[in-house]
Amino acid sequence: MTDKPEYAPPKVWKWKTENGGKFANINRPTAGATHDKELPVGEHPIQLYSLATPNGVKVTVMLEELLAIGKVGAEYDAHLINITEGDQFGSGFVDVNPNSKIPAMVDHSADKPLRIFESASMLVYLAEKFDAFIPTDIAGRTECLSWVFWQMGSAPYLGGGFGHFYAYAPMKIEYCIDRFAMEVKRQLDVLDRHLADNEYMCGDEYTIADIAIWPWYGAVVANLVYDAAEFLDAASYEHVNRWADQIRSRKAIQRGRMVNRVWGEPEEQLPERHDASDFELKTMDKMTTENAAAKTG
Repeated sequence: MTDKPEYAPPKVWKWKTENGGKFANINRPTAGATHDKELPVGEHPIQLYSLATPNGVKVTVMLEELLAIGKVGAEYDAHLINITEGDQFGSGFVDVNPNSKIPAMVDHSADKPLRIFESASMLVYLAEKFDAFIPTDIAGRTECLSWVFWQMGSAPYLGGGFGHFYAYAPMKIEYCIDRFAMEVKRQLDVLDRHLADNEYMCGDEYTIADIAIWPWYGAVVANLVYDAAEFLDAASYEHVNRWADQIRSRKAIQRGRMVNRVWGEPEEQLPERHDASDFELKTMDKMTTENAAAKTG
Protein backbone atom coordinates (compact mmCIF):
# COMPACT_ATOMS: atom_id res chain seq x y z
CA MET A 1 0.00 0.00 0.00
CA THR A 2 1.29 3.45 -0.89
CA ASP A 3 0.32 6.80 0.59
CA LYS A 4 -1.84 9.03 -1.52
CA PRO A 5 0.14 11.75 -3.30
CA GLU A 6 0.08 15.18 -1.67
CA TYR A 7 -2.69 17.37 -2.99
CA ALA A 8 -1.47 20.04 -5.39
CA PRO A 9 -3.95 22.89 -5.97
CA PRO A 10 -4.72 23.42 -9.67
CA LYS A 11 -3.84 26.74 -11.30
CA VAL A 12 -7.55 27.45 -11.76
CA TRP A 13 -10.06 26.01 -9.28
CA LYS A 14 -13.12 24.31 -10.77
CA TRP A 15 -16.30 23.34 -8.98
CA LYS A 16 -16.81 19.63 -8.40
CA THR A 17 -20.46 19.19 -7.56
CA GLU A 18 -19.89 15.76 -6.01
CA ASN A 19 -17.74 17.28 -3.24
CA GLY A 20 -18.96 18.96 -0.09
CA GLY A 21 -20.62 16.35 2.11
CA LYS A 22 -24.06 16.79 3.63
CA PHE A 23 -24.75 20.23 2.15
CA ALA A 24 -23.14 19.72 -1.25
CA ASN A 25 -26.47 20.07 -3.04
CA ILE A 26 -27.07 23.60 -1.74
CA ASN A 27 -23.56 25.05 -1.98
CA ARG A 28 -22.36 26.57 -5.22
CA PRO A 29 -19.81 29.17 -6.31
CA THR A 30 -22.34 31.54 -7.90
CA ALA A 31 -25.02 33.88 -6.55
CA GLY A 32 -28.51 34.76 -7.75
CA ALA A 33 -31.85 32.97 -8.01
CA THR A 34 -32.16 29.49 -9.47
CA HIS A 35 -35.95 29.55 -9.81
CA ASP A 36 -38.94 31.87 -9.57
CA LYS A 37 -40.78 31.71 -6.28
CA GLU A 38 -42.57 34.51 -4.47
CA LEU A 39 -42.36 34.78 -0.72
CA PRO A 40 -45.55 34.46 1.33
CA VAL A 41 -46.66 37.50 3.32
CA GLY A 42 -48.66 37.17 6.52
CA GLU A 43 -50.73 39.69 8.42
CA HIS A 44 -48.08 41.24 10.68
CA PRO A 45 -45.73 44.08 9.72
CA ILE A 46 -42.64 41.96 10.42
CA GLN A 47 -42.17 39.04 8.06
CA LEU A 48 -39.34 36.63 8.83
CA TYR A 49 -38.05 34.01 6.40
CA SER A 50 -35.85 31.58 8.24
CA LEU A 51 -34.84 28.19 9.62
CA ALA A 52 -33.93 27.34 13.21
CA THR A 53 -30.18 27.20 12.69
CA PRO A 54 -28.13 29.24 15.20
CA ASN A 55 -28.34 32.33 12.99
CA GLY A 56 -32.08 31.94 12.57
CA VAL A 57 -32.63 31.38 16.30
CA LYS A 58 -31.02 34.74 17.08
CA VAL A 59 -33.84 36.61 15.40
CA THR A 60 -36.79 34.53 16.60
CA VAL A 61 -35.45 34.79 20.15
CA MET A 62 -35.11 38.56 19.77
CA LEU A 63 -38.68 38.89 18.55
CA GLU A 64 -39.99 36.68 21.36
CA GLU A 65 -38.00 38.70 23.92
CA LEU A 66 -39.52 41.91 22.58
CA LEU A 67 -43.02 40.48 22.80
CA ALA A 68 -42.30 39.27 26.34
CA ILE A 69 -41.65 42.86 27.50
CA GLY A 70 -44.80 44.14 25.84
CA LYS A 71 -43.54 45.42 22.48
CA VAL A 72 -46.70 44.48 20.58
CA GLY A 73 -45.33 45.92 17.35
CA ALA A 74 -42.86 43.04 17.29
CA GLU A 75 -45.60 40.53 16.39
CA TYR A 76 -44.38 38.59 13.40
CA ASP A 77 -44.94 35.86 10.87
CA ALA A 78 -42.10 33.34 10.58
CA HIS A 79 -42.11 31.47 7.28
CA LEU A 80 -40.05 28.32 6.86
CA ILE A 81 -37.14 28.46 4.41
CA ASN A 82 -35.91 24.91 3.92
CA ILE A 83 -32.30 25.33 2.87
CA THR A 84 -31.89 21.62 2.11
CA GLU A 85 -34.48 22.05 -0.63
CA GLY A 86 -32.96 25.27 -1.99
CA ASP A 87 -35.72 27.65 -0.86
CA GLN A 88 -33.06 30.31 -0.27
CA PHE A 89 -32.40 30.43 -4.01
CA GLY A 90 -35.96 31.38 -4.93
CA SER A 91 -36.32 34.76 -6.62
CA GLY A 92 -38.38 36.25 -3.79
CA PHE A 93 -35.85 35.29 -1.14
CA VAL A 94 -32.91 36.52 -3.20
CA ASP A 95 -34.69 39.87 -3.58
CA VAL A 96 -34.68 40.17 0.22
CA ASN A 97 -31.22 38.69 0.77
CA PRO A 98 -28.93 38.69 -2.28
CA ASN A 99 -26.53 36.51 -0.28
CA SER A 100 -29.10 33.65 -0.18
CA LYS A 101 -28.58 32.89 3.50
CA ILE A 102 -31.17 32.65 6.25
CA PRO A 103 -32.53 34.59 8.01
CA ALA A 104 -34.05 37.39 5.97
CA MET A 105 -36.66 39.87 7.14
CA VAL A 106 -39.01 42.48 5.71
CA ASP A 107 -40.57 45.24 7.82
CA HIS A 108 -43.82 46.37 6.21
CA SER A 109 -44.47 49.07 8.83
CA ALA A 110 -42.25 51.52 6.91
CA ASP A 111 -43.59 53.68 4.08
CA LYS A 112 -41.87 51.28 1.72
CA PRO A 113 -41.22 47.67 2.80
CA LEU A 114 -37.72 47.55 4.27
CA ARG A 115 -35.53 44.50 3.75
CA ILE A 116 -32.99 43.50 6.38
CA PHE A 117 -30.48 40.69 5.96
CA GLU A 118 -27.63 39.36 8.13
CA SER A 119 -28.71 38.27 11.61
CA ALA A 120 -26.63 40.86 13.47
CA SER A 121 -28.12 43.63 11.36
CA MET A 122 -31.59 42.38 12.30
CA LEU A 123 -30.72 42.37 16.00
CA VAL A 124 -29.43 45.92 15.87
CA TYR A 125 -32.38 47.04 13.75
CA LEU A 126 -34.93 45.55 16.14
CA ALA A 127 -33.11 46.82 19.23
CA GLU A 128 -33.11 50.36 17.86
CA LYS A 129 -36.65 50.16 16.50
CA PHE A 130 -38.07 49.07 19.85
CA ASP A 131 -35.48 50.71 22.12
CA ALA A 132 -34.71 47.50 23.95
CA PHE A 133 -31.86 45.09 24.70
CA ILE A 134 -29.13 47.53 23.76
CA PRO A 135 -27.43 49.96 26.18
CA THR A 136 -28.20 53.63 25.61
CA ASP A 137 -24.92 55.06 26.91
CA ILE A 138 -22.04 55.25 24.44
CA ALA A 139 -19.69 53.03 26.45
CA GLY A 140 -22.30 50.31 27.00
CA ARG A 141 -23.52 50.42 23.42
CA THR A 142 -19.99 50.17 22.06
CA GLU A 143 -19.19 47.20 24.31
CA CYS A 144 -22.42 45.50 23.27
CA LEU A 145 -21.80 45.95 19.55
CA SER A 146 -18.20 44.81 19.93
CA TRP A 147 -19.43 41.47 21.27
CA VAL A 148 -22.14 41.19 18.60
CA PHE A 149 -19.56 41.64 15.86
CA TRP A 150 -17.13 39.36 17.69
CA GLN A 151 -19.74 36.65 17.33
CA MET A 152 -20.25 37.38 13.65
CA GLY A 153 -16.54 37.19 13.01
CA SER A 154 -15.95 34.12 15.18
CA ALA A 155 -18.89 31.85 14.35
CA PRO A 156 -17.63 30.93 10.86
CA TYR A 157 -14.76 29.12 12.60
CA LEU A 158 -17.24 27.38 14.88
CA GLY A 159 -19.93 26.46 12.36
CA GLY A 160 -18.41 26.61 8.93
CA GLY A 161 -15.06 25.37 10.18
CA PHE A 162 -15.29 23.06 13.19
CA GLY A 163 -18.93 22.07 12.71
CA HIS A 164 -18.40 21.21 9.07
CA PHE A 165 -15.26 19.13 9.43
CA TYR A 166 -16.26 17.46 12.72
CA ALA A 167 -19.92 16.71 11.99
CA TYR A 168 -20.72 17.06 8.29
CA ALA A 169 -17.68 16.54 6.06
CA PRO A 170 -17.70 13.33 3.97
CA MET A 171 -14.37 12.31 5.54
CA LYS A 172 -12.66 13.03 8.83
CA ILE A 173 -9.49 15.06 8.24
CA GLU A 174 -7.34 15.26 11.35
CA TYR A 175 -5.57 18.47 10.41
CA CYS A 176 -8.85 20.32 9.73
CA ILE A 177 -10.55 19.10 12.90
CA ASP A 178 -7.50 19.91 15.02
CA ARG A 179 -7.14 23.35 13.49
CA PHE A 180 -10.73 24.39 14.07
CA ALA A 181 -11.11 22.64 17.45
CA MET A 182 -8.14 24.66 18.70
CA GLU A 183 -9.77 27.91 17.55
CA VAL A 184 -13.18 27.02 19.00
CA LYS A 185 -11.60 26.23 22.36
CA ARG A 186 -9.75 29.54 22.25
CA GLN A 187 -13.07 31.30 21.64
CA LEU A 188 -14.71 29.43 24.51
CA ASP A 189 -11.81 30.52 26.71
CA VAL A 190 -12.36 34.14 25.63
CA LEU A 191 -15.98 33.84 26.74
CA ASP A 192 -15.19 31.97 29.94
CA ARG A 193 -12.68 34.57 31.11
CA HIS A 194 -15.08 37.40 30.31
CA LEU A 195 -18.07 35.76 31.97
CA ALA A 196 -16.06 35.07 35.12
CA ASP A 197 -16.50 38.77 35.91
CA ASN A 198 -19.84 39.44 34.20
CA GLU A 199 -23.32 37.98 34.64
CA TYR A 200 -24.10 38.65 31.00
CA MET A 201 -21.94 39.65 28.06
CA CYS A 202 -22.42 43.32 28.92
CA GLY A 203 -22.20 43.20 32.68
CA ASP A 204 -25.50 42.83 34.53
CA GLU A 205 -27.65 43.77 31.51
CA TYR A 206 -29.11 41.18 29.15
CA THR A 207 -28.60 42.45 25.60
CA ILE A 208 -28.46 41.53 21.95
CA ALA A 209 -24.88 40.41 22.60
CA ASP A 210 -26.25 37.50 24.65
CA ILE A 211 -28.93 36.85 22.05
CA ALA A 212 -26.32 36.73 19.28
CA ILE A 213 -23.82 34.52 21.09
CA TRP A 214 -26.03 32.02 22.92
CA PRO A 215 -27.44 30.11 19.89
CA TRP A 216 -23.87 29.27 18.87
CA TYR A 217 -21.73 28.86 21.98
CA GLY A 218 -24.52 28.15 24.44
CA ALA A 219 -25.77 25.43 22.12
CA VAL A 220 -22.29 23.92 21.79
CA VAL A 221 -21.68 23.59 25.54
CA ALA A 222 -25.22 22.22 26.00
CA ASN A 223 -24.51 19.68 23.24
CA LEU A 224 -27.44 20.94 21.16
CA VAL A 225 -25.33 21.16 18.00
CA TYR A 226 -22.58 19.00 16.45
CA ASP A 227 -22.67 16.45 19.33
CA ALA A 228 -19.22 17.72 20.26
CA ALA A 229 -19.49 18.86 23.88
CA GLU A 230 -17.42 15.95 25.20
CA PHE A 231 -14.86 16.27 22.40
CA LEU A 232 -14.36 19.96 23.22
CA ASP A 233 -14.39 19.32 26.98
CA ALA A 234 -17.20 21.87 27.15
CA ALA A 235 -17.94 21.11 30.80
CA SER A 236 -14.61 22.66 31.77
CA TYR A 237 -15.81 26.14 30.78
CA GLU A 238 -17.54 26.82 34.09
CA HIS A 239 -18.63 30.39 33.47
CA VAL A 240 -19.83 29.77 29.92
CA ASN A 241 -21.99 26.90 31.21
CA ARG A 242 -23.40 29.04 34.03
CA TRP A 243 -24.29 31.78 31.56
CA ALA A 244 -25.65 29.33 28.96
CA ASP A 245 -27.93 27.63 31.50
CA GLN A 246 -29.17 31.00 32.73
CA ILE A 247 -29.99 32.14 29.19
CA ARG A 248 -31.61 28.84 28.26
CA SER A 249 -34.04 29.12 31.18
CA ARG A 250 -35.63 32.22 29.65
CA LYS A 251 -39.10 31.62 28.23
CA ALA A 252 -38.35 33.64 25.10
CA ILE A 253 -35.29 31.50 24.40
CA GLN A 254 -37.38 28.34 24.65
CA ARG A 255 -40.04 29.74 22.33
CA GLY A 256 -37.57 31.24 19.88
CA ARG A 257 -35.70 27.93 19.53
CA MET A 258 -38.89 26.20 18.43
CA VAL A 259 -39.75 28.56 15.59
CA ASN A 260 -38.93 27.29 12.07
CA ARG A 261 -37.54 24.06 13.56
CA VAL A 262 -38.27 20.89 11.57
CA TRP A 263 -35.98 18.40 13.32
CA GLY A 264 -35.49 17.02 16.81
CA GLU A 265 -38.23 16.16 19.27
CA PRO A 266 -41.72 16.87 17.88
CA GLU A 267 -42.66 19.02 20.88
CA GLU A 268 -39.69 21.30 20.11
CA GLN A 269 -40.77 21.93 16.53
CA LEU A 270 -42.89 24.82 15.27
CA PRO A 271 -42.26 24.90 11.50
CA GLU A 272 -44.08 28.22 11.05
CA ARG A 273 -45.21 30.84 13.51
CA HIS A 274 -47.98 33.32 12.69
CA ASP A 275 -49.41 34.14 16.10
CA ALA A 276 -48.47 33.77 19.75
CA SER A 277 -51.28 31.24 20.12
CA ASP A 278 -49.31 28.84 17.91
CA PHE A 279 -47.23 27.93 20.97
CA GLU A 280 -50.31 27.21 23.04
CA LEU A 281 -51.73 25.04 20.25
CA LYS A 282 -48.45 23.14 20.20
CA THR A 283 -48.73 22.53 23.94
CA MET A 284 -52.33 21.35 23.56
CA ASP A 285 -51.31 18.95 20.79
CA LYS A 286 -48.60 17.52 23.04
CA MET A 287 -51.03 17.05 25.93
CA THR A 288 -53.55 15.35 23.62
CA THR A 289 -50.86 12.98 22.33
CA GLU A 290 -49.66 12.17 25.86
CA ASN A 291 -53.21 11.53 27.07
CA ALA A 292 -53.90 9.24 24.11
CA ALA A 293 -50.69 7.33 24.78
CA ALA A 294 -51.57 6.97 28.46
CA LYS A 295 -55.00 5.53 27.61
CA THR A 296 -53.62 3.02 25.11
CA GLY A 297 -50.79 2.12 27.49
